[in-house]
Amino acid sequence: MTRPTLIISLDFELHWGRFDKVPIQACEAYYQTTKLIVPQLLDMFEKYKVEVTWATVGMLMADGPEEWVKYSPMTRPNYKNSKLSPYKWFKSSTEANSSLFAPDLVKAIVATPGQELASHTFSHYYTMEKGQDKLAFQADLMAAQKIAQEKFGKKLSSLVFPRNQFNAEAIQVASELGFTSVRTNPVDWFWKTPERGELLKKIWRTSDSVLTLGKKTSYQLEEQNSKNPFLIPASRFLRPYQAKLGRINQMKVNRVIEEMSTAAINNEIYHLWWHPHNHGNYPEQSLREVEQILQHFSFCRENYNMQSKSMHGISKDLIPVK
Repeated sequence: MTRPTLIISLDFELHWGRFDKVPIQACEAYYQTTKLIVPQLLDMFEKYKVEVTWATVGMLMADGPEEWVKYSPMTRPNYKNSKLSPYKWFKSSTEANSSLFAPDLVKAIVATPGQELASHTFSHYYTMEKGQDKLAFQADLMAAQKIAQEKFGKKLSSLVFPRNQFNAEAIQVASELGFTSVRTNPVDWFWKTPERGELLKKIWRTSDSVLTLGKKTSYQLEEQNSKNPFLIPASRFLRPYQAKLGRINQMKVNRVIEEMSTAAINNEIYHLWWHPHNHGNYPEQSLREVEQILQHFSFCRENYNMQSKSMHGISKDLIPVK
C-alpha cells in the first residue's frame, strides 16, 4: 500500500434480502423511503468524490415479474429450509411489489462517477445453507452477470456474499466466473460462521459498534496473485440510526471516525459497509451520519493523503499486471 484508503461497499437488496424475515406488506413505506435515499447518497458520494461499490442483487435489476422470470436461472438452490428460496416465496406471493425492482436506481448508480456496480448474487444466494450446491451457485452468478451486462452494459468484477456466508468453494466458483474481488468478514470470532445465527455473536457484533470488543479494524493489503479473487476484509458495519438509542448513535459514528483516523495515520485500509435500506426509518438523521463520516474522510484526504477506492479499484491497483 502506498496510501491510506477508505473503501465503502453497500449491500443493495431491497426486500430480496429480507423476504424470509419480515412480510413485504409491512415494509412498503420503508422501501419507498429507501428508493428516495439512494439518489441522495449518490449525490453525496459525488460531492465528496468518494468511490463506492454497490453490491446489487440481480433480481432487483429486473423491470418486473416477466423480466425476473426471463433472467432467473433454470438451476436453482434446493435449500433444506424452503423459506429461504426467493423463487418459492415469489411464486406464492399474491402481488408484484415495487419494493422488489429498481432498475432506474441501478441506472443512476452506473451513471454516477466513481460508483461500481457489483454483485450481491442474483437471488441473494446463501452459500452455506443446507441443500445448496456448486452448480446452483454457478448458475446464480451467471444470471447476475447476464442481467448486468445485457441491461446496463456492465461486467461485474466484485462480489459480496449475502449474509456474509462463504467458504473456499464459493470463492473458487466466483473466481472461475471472472470475479476479481470479494468482500470477506472481519477477523473477530463473533464474525465467524454467521450462518449459524448464534445469539451471543449477534450481541457482541452489535456492542462492538460502540465498545472496543474486537481486534483492530484497519489493515494492510499486499499484492496478490491475479489467479485468485482479491479478498478484501470488512472493517465495520455502519449500524442504522435508532431514535431510542439517543447519544449512542453519535458514539457509533465517533467510533467510525476514530477508526478511519487510525487507518489514515498508519497508512492502512478501512472498509465500511451497510445497506441502503438501513436509512429507511430515519432518513434525515441517517444521511447526517453518512455526511459526518464523509466530511471526516475529506479531512483525512487533505491531512493524510487518504484515498477513496471501490473494491474493484483497490484490487486493480494491487493485483500485478502480467
